[in-house]
Amino acid sequence: MTYSFFSGFSRRAWTCAALLGCCLPFTLSAQEIPVLAPPGTDLPHVRLVSLLGTISGTAEDRMNLTNYGDPRVSADDWVSALPELHHYARVSTEDLRAPEGRGMTEAHWMTIARRLQEIAEDDSIDGVVFSHGTNTMSETAYFLNLVVSIEKPVVFVGAQRPWTGISGDGPLNMVNAVRVAATPEAAGLGILHATNQNIHPARDVHKSSAYRVNTFQSIDLGAIGVADPDIVRIYTAPARLHTHKSIFNIGSIPEELPAVEVLYGYTGTPGYLVDTLVEHGVKGIIIDGTGAGSIPRDMHEAIERAQENGIVVVATARTRAGRVQDTDRRREAKIVPGDNLPPEKARILLQLALTQTTSVDRISEFFVQY
Repeated sequence: MTYSFFSGFSRRAWTCAALLGCCLPFTLSAQEIPVLAPPGTDLPHVRLVSLLGTISGTAEDRMNLTNYGDPRVSADDWVSALPELHHYARVSTEDLRAPEGRGMTEAHWMTIARRLQEIAEDDSIDGVVFSHGTNTMSETAYFLNLVVSIEKPVVFVGAQRPWTGISGDGPLNMVNAVRVAATPEAAGLGILHATNQNIHPARDVHKSSAYRVNTFQSIDLGAIGVADPDIVRIYTAPARLHTHKSIFNIGSIPEELPAVEVLYGYTGTPGYLVDTLVEHGVKGIIIDGTGAGSIPRDMHEAIERAQENGIVVVATARTRAGRVQDTDRRREAKIVPGDNLPPEKARILLQLALTQTTSVDRISEFFVQY
């Protein structure tokens, strides 16, 4: 005889359980759905700007999650496909994608920054959402975080799966990004990043996985807020200088930034890599050092030669967690501690710092402040 869990209950027990279930409030057995404002209500105006990315990619096969491409979904297509957006904001669109076949460049950063500065001064727009590819999204966002004087909410969004992919993360990410941009509490926090229901500041967010939807993390400090189904909630504010508090501004920085390159530190990294960069005219070098930012021994003499030529050297940590500390040894070696910035962001900050000064002490202050 087969015995099941259910056969251990008497008919009377099942009857009592059923009657008890009928008496319980319905809200105990189902998640409450937040009440949304009806479309057409006076809502914040959010400008949705397309910079393309995986979130715009398509493929014929829904299981094609990695080899997608054209035709690309436009910003207008997103608005049409997501009527839920109209419950949170009045959404208008524009296209600022990079020229065909070129991808994101520093020159295009300048174009985006100038446009965002115009939006900052447009009283008809309350918040901004940028779509962007996830590979370099944190770099573009951090650059804008340093050079655009804006207090309105600005949110970057992307996806790990194409728009047509099965269980795609793009639609919900897009809706939540618009929700964050429409939230007054998100103003004045600098450039933000909203994916996977988490809100991160541009300075700290880091792509940590090639394909997983939870890829974006602020490794040392964590998210500063969430976009939950019922509400957007901000818990902490970034303490480092950004946007409207930054001394770097798109209106005053040169069109072409000083050349800064990144070298990865490993056992036996040769010094000729440093010499080669100096020969090519770089003004700064980021050394992504081992451990807590240690520079490989074979590079020491080459770095000294570079510094004699006025090259500023910054040390970051390839561990991707923890600070590079300001020690007596680093001060003696005239190495700027990169704090907890990854090398690609330290590069951006050093490029901007070099538009102001070549003083190692002053640049070290920038890495503390920003």
